[in-house]
Amino acid sequence: MRMRKKKWAEPYLEEHSSFAFRDPIEMKGKWKEVLSCEKLHVEIGCGKGDYFNTMAEMYPETGWVAIEKDVSAAAVACKKSLEEYVNNNRKRMIVNDASNLLEWFEKREIDVIHLNFSDPWPKKYTHKRRLSSKKFLEMYQVLLSVNGYIRMKTDNKDLFESSIIYFLENGFTLTELSVDYRRQKHDEDAITEYERRFMELGQPIYLLIAKPVIINKE
Repeated sequence: MRMRKKKWAEPYLEEHSSFAFRDPIEMKGKWKEVLSCEKLHVEIGCGKGDYFNTMAEMYPETGWVAIEKDVSAAAVACKKSLEEYVNNNRKRMIVNDASNLLEWFEKREIDVIHLNFSDPWPKKYTHKRRLSSKKFLEMYQVLLSVNGYIRMKTDNKDLFESSIIYFLENGFTLTELSVDYRRQKHDEDAITEYERRFMELGQPIYLLIAKPVIINKE
């Protein structure tokens, strides 16, 4: 569901453009240096930023980049980062469409890609827009480090089942699968705003971890 437009969002993001980039072409290949980290995690579709910000607090030595194309949601996430959280030196945001990933990141630069409750694009003719579709998987293969992987969580059964096929057909192997992820407590990752809502409703949460087995040649 798209967030209602916030009038203050654009001015706020403009004011904090050194934290929330619009088109960080100049950062390509430099993220780890700028964030002073050895591991770089990227969350695509961060929404209001609960997961991104909490994970950065839980793992302060890791670099985090959150991508969100909805300006209002990105502004909320940015505001939370700068006003409610401490560890901001090793994280940044990108306010743009993830279709431009190859312009912002160098080959093998990303260690983990997080896909949390992404838009399922339920109609068949929109499936190519899914963040686990072939178009995106081809980009992830280029950008993930040799030991890198994708961590995906969703409440949507159709998206989950379809994504398993997408991964297996496009050079990935699945190292973990769960069809009821939160029934047993997991402390290693943060809970997103959507995830908390689904847990309260008793809805199952699906998780998969996928690693590329075909590394594109440099």
